[in-house]
Amino acid sequence: MNIEDIKRLKELTGVGLTDAKAALTEANGDFDKALEAMRKKGMTKAEKRGEREARQGLVGTYNHDNRIGVLVELNCETDFVARNEIFADLLKDVAMHIAASNPEFVSAEDIPAEVRDAKKAELLAGDALKGKPAEMAEQIVEGQLKKYFAERCLLDQPYIKNPDQTVGEYVKDHNARLGENIIVRRFSRIALGEVA
Repeated sequence: MNIEDIKRLKELTGVGLTDAKAALTEANGDFDKALEAMRKKGMTKAEKRGEREARQGLVGTYNHDNRIGVLVELNCETDFVARNEIFADLLKDVAMHIAASNPEFVSAEDIPAEVRDAKKAELLAGDALKGKPAEMAEQIVEGQLKKYFAERCLLDQPYIKNPDQTVGEYVKDHNARLGENIIVRRFSRIALGEVA
């Protein structure tokens, strides 16, 4: 275990040096294992931050080869964080991910009930469920709905630069790093020649 690992762990998780050192000691010097343990603890801190109001921030753009344009609103709690380079980089990363992955919604909470109900009805009418008990069919469909919408919700998608974590987890890492509640409020994606 070296001081560079401790500093790196502190920077990535937003905890103090003592906590970072303790995590590395607990993980027998295994940086990845310590980071995972601290992430879980960091997530708890981020969840508490999630209750705080986030009305500052930035609206940013990303243009890919003059063929795909993205507009994103990323919010935080203070103007101080909004002007931080780490926050600006996060905004750019999220916009780039949206350009590449084409999500339809920010999160599952943003899916209109009629859209969810229509997809559920479509799945329930499928041939694969014929002859299955109603309760089992309902459970199967709920699992299918979760998977279907996870692919279409920005925060549930695997992050393009690190598919081992979701975009939501990537944003929460920044909550811990910057010490503020950070929210992807909304986005718009336009692709050349695409008909709405």
